[in-house]
Amino acid sequence: MIERWHDEPWAKDMWWSGKTTRRRFLGLSATAAGALGATILVPAPWREAFGQARPYKIGVLQPLTGVGAAGGKTALVGTQLAADRMNKAGGINGRPVELVVADYESKPDVGRRKAEKLVVEDKVDVGEGGYLSNVCLACMPVFEDHKTVWMIGVCLDTTITTSKCSKYVFRTFDYAPSQAVAFAPHLVKMAKKWHIVYLDYAWGQSTRDAYVEQIKKAGGEIVGGTGIPLGTADMTAFISKITGSFDGLFAIMFGANAVTFTTQAYDLGLLKKAKYAGDGAVAESTHLKALGQKVEGFTGINRYIPVLTKPMDTPAHKKFFEESKVLLKKMDPDGPDPDRYVQSNFEAMNFMKLAIQKSGFRGRTDKQSLEDWRKESLKLVEALEGMEVKEGDDFPQGDKVLRREDHQAFLRQFIFDIKDGKHRLLEVVAREKTVVPPACSFPAA
Repeated sequence: MIERWHDEPWAKDMWWSGKTTRRRFLGLSATAAGALGATILVPAPWREAFGQARPYKIGVLQPLTGVGAAGGKTALVGTQLAADRMNKAGGINGRPVELVVADYESKPDVGRRKAEKLVVEDKVDVGEGGYLSNVCLACMPVFEDHKTVWMIGVCLDTTITTSKCSKYVFRTFDYAPSQAVAFAPHLVKMAKKWHIVYLDYAWGQSTRDAYVEQIKKAGGEIVGGTGIPLGTADMTAFISKITGSFDGLFAIMFGANAVTFTTQAYDLGLLKKAKYAGDGAVAESTHLKALGQKVEGFTGINRYIPVLTKPMDTPAHKKFFEESKVLLKKMDPDGPDPDRYVQSNFEAMNFMKLAIQKSGFRGRTDKQSLEDWRKESLKLVEALEGMEVKEGDDFPQGDKVLRREDHQAFLRQFIFDIKDGKHRLLEVVAREKTVVPPACSFPAA
C-alpha cells in the first residue's frame, strides 16, 4: 500500500524506510532497487559527518493517515526535533540517530503489522511513538515478544501502565488517573453535577473511569455519560440526547473529534447550559483556529500548554517553542504553536538518549543471539526504571520521574482556560500532587 503522506509538502525533507533519492536510485540496478526499496534508509544531510559509525535505528510508529493523522503528524515533529538536536550535537555516544518512520493508518491491525516489520525486518534498536491507544495496546505484545524497548510518545489509555503493563514499554508522560487527581478539586469548584462525554474507545473509556472516581471523591456527582464512536463526522444525534440536570459538561475528545463536538454542542445550545471543561486535548493549539470562538471559556488540564509566562518562561522552553514552530509550519502553513504531542515525543526521545548513555546500550549487532539481544535490551530497561530528569533543554516541560514499578512518569500539570482564543494558565499542580499508587505486575522478562 502506498503511504500517501510521503507526497505531502511537509514530508519532503523527511526520510523513511523505503524512500530513495534520485541520486541513490540511479546508483542501483532496476532489479536491486526493486528488491531493496522496502528497506533502504536514506541518510539525512548530517549523516556524512559520522563516517562509518553504526546508527541507532529508532522505529517510529505514528498515524500519518486516517482519523489520527493530524495528531500523528505533530507527534512526529517532536520526534524529528529531538533526533535533529541529537545529531547536531554529535549523536549518542558518537553514533547518529536514524528514524525509520511507519504510518499505521490509524488502524490497530495495521499498527501491529508495522510494529512487527520494524523489529523483525528493519531490526530497529528501539521503538517510539504511538498516539492512538487502541493501536498502542495492539502493538505492545509485539515489542514484548521481541524484547525491544518501546518509548510511547502519546497513548493515554490507563491500562498501558496498569493491568496490561510490559517490562519493555515506557510512558514518559502523564495518564488519566494522575490528571484526574490533579483536576477534580478544581472541577468540583466549577460545578457539582457533571455529565461526561467521551470518545468510545480505549482512551476515552479509561479516562472517563478515572474522572468518575475522582470527581466523586472530591465531592461532586456524575449524573450521566455519553459515548461517541471515534471518527464520528456528525455528532448531533448523540448531543441531542444529552439531557437532565447538570451544571458541568466534561469532554474527553481530541483533534477533529473535539472540533466537531465543540462546534455542534455550541450550535445546539448545550454549552450555554453548563460550564464546559475537559481533557486538554479538546483545545490543543494545533486546532484552536478550527474551534474559533465556540471554545471560548473552556477549562482544561494538560501536561503542556504553549504559554511563555511563568513558570514556562525559561530559555529551554523558548528554544523548544521556537524550533517546534519552524517544523510545524512545514506541516501546516498557519504555523500553529507546539502541542502536547510535540512535547511528549520530544521528551520520550530524550529519555531514551539518557538511558543509552547511562547503560552503554549498543543496540543490535551482527550474529546476535536472541538471548544476547534480551540481555542488551534489559540494560536499557534498567537504566530507564526510576529515572529522574530535571527541567532543561531536553525536558522543557519540567522535572519528572519515571516510576520503576510500572514505567509510568509523573510530572506537573497545568490547569488553563481559553481566553481570547489562546491558552491562559490558571494553576500549576505540582508533580507530587499527581501521584497515584502503582497497579502493575510485570511478566517475566
